[in-house]
Amino acid sequence: MPRKGITGHDEWVITEALATALIALEQLPQKHQPSTHMADIKKLLAAGCQSGTLNLHLAQAKCRLFPEDDREAIYREYGLDDWET
Repeated sequence: MPRKGITGHDEWVITEALATALIALEQLPQKHQPSTHMADIKKLLAAGCQSGTLNLHLAQAKCRLFPEDDREAIYREYGLDDWET
């Protein structure tokens, strides 16, 4: 059976890449953040993930980029108080 797309899970790879890119860009000083592109990345991310999971993807990306930070605090930052970390 042929794989869907190139990897068989293209949508997931792109979703994770967009979330990680957005979190990384948010770490730049405000004057260096490409705000227009960041807004577009967020739109693409929202369009590519299941309804209601945008903040989950962003929290997971931030946890990946900052593994030493408090996971529960990161999840709360994204309004995910009830998620198991």
